[in-house]
Amino acid sequence: MSIYLGLMSGTSVDAVDAVLARFEPDFELLASHSKPIKPALKQRILALAGASMYGVDDFGLLDRELGELFAETATELISLSGIPASRITAIGSHGQTVRHRPGQGFTLQIGDPSRIAEQTGLTTIADFRRRDVAAGGQGAPLVPAFHRWLFHAPDEDRVIVNIGGMANLTCLAADTNTRVTGFDTGPGNALLDEWIYREQGLTFDANGDWASAGQVIPALLESMLTTPFFHQSAPKSTGREQFNWHWVEHHVDKLSQTASAADIQATLTELTAHTIAEAVKWLPLSSPTLFVCGGGVHNGFLLTRIADRLPGSRITSTAELKLDPDWVEAAAFAWLAWRTDRRQSGNLPEVTGAGGERILGAIYPA
Repeated sequence: MSIYLGLMSGTSVDAVDAVLARFEPDFELLASHSKPIKPALKQRILALAGASMYGVDDFGLLDRELGELFAETATELISLSGIPASRITAIGSHGQTVRHRPGQGFTLQIGDPSRIAEQTGLTTIADFRRRDVAAGGQGAPLVPAFHRWLFHAPDEDRVIVNIGGMANLTCLAADTNTRVTGFDTGPGNALLDEWIYREQGLTFDANGDWASAGQVIPALLESMLTTPFFHQSAPKSTGREQFNWHWVEHHVDKLSQTASAADIQATLTELTAHTIAEAVKWLPLSSPTLFVCGGGVHNGFLLTRIADRLPGSRITSTAELKLDPDWVEAAAFAWLAWRTDRRQSGNLPEVTGAGGERILGAIYPA
C-alpha cells in the first residue's frame, strides 16, 4: 500500500495542514495534523504577498523558513500517526502562494521543497501550478481534478464548494457527458478574517456571529459587485492580489455615510454568499447538492446566507462523503503527488484553460 503525505497552506495563512492518505485500491485518510503559523510569520508572508517590491533576501529567508515549517509539520504528522516514514512514498507540497498572476504568465509558491526533502528524508513533489500556467492555464484551481476522482456520483448532481481565503467550486454533474467545471468565485474568508482582526484582534468570526449582528449595506455590496472579476467567464482564478484590504477600503470610501464595523462584516459575508450562489446558478445543473469544505464550513451564518440564496439546493459538508472538510485540500495535494509519481496528469484543461493535460510538479528525490 503506497502512502502519500499532503501539505497545504492556503490564502488564509493560518496553518499548515498535513494528511497521510492512500489512493489504491480505494481512498483512505490515514492521519491528519495542523500546525498553526505564528502571527509574526503570517504577517511577513502577507507583507510579501501584498508588496509590489520586496527584498530578495527577505524572499529567500521566507522560502527557507516555510520549507522548514512544512518539514516540521510533516515530521510531526508522521510521529503522531505511528506510521513509519519508510512506508511513505512521497510528500506532495502545495507551498504558500505569495503571488498569483496567470494573466501575466506566472504564479509563485514558496516553502523550499529541497529543504522538505532534506529534513524529512522523503521524496518531495512540489511546484504543481507553474506547469499548468506554462501550458496556457490559470494554474488554479487544481483541486477539481481530485474532486472529480473522489466525489463524482452517477445518481446526483454535486457542487463541491471550497471556502478558504478565496472560494472556488467544482461542478460534478451526474451525467458524465457534462464536462467538469471549476473556478474561483471570489473572496471566501480572507476579508472576513482581516476585518475582525483589525477591529477586535480575533483571527476569525466564530460561526459568523459578529456578521449576523450587523446589517448588509446595499450600496457597499453593489459597489463591490461591479468588480470585473465577478463578471468574467471561466476559466478564472484570483487571490489577494485582487481582493485585499485596499480593495475593500476603495469601496468603503465611496459610501456617503459612515458604516459600522459590524455592518461591514455583514456585507463582506454577504459578498461571499452572493458570489458563490450566483456561480452555482450559472452552472448547467438544476438544484444540485452543495458539499462544502474549507474553513468556511464552520461559519454557520455564511452557510445560512448561501442556503437562502439557493432555496432548491441542499447544503452539507464533505464529511457526508467520508472526508472531513478541513482536510480536503491537503488530501488533494497528496493525490497530486500520487498522480505525478505515476506519471499521470493532474490538471483538468477544461477547468484551468491549459492547452492540454499535464503531469504537474517537480520531484525532489529523497
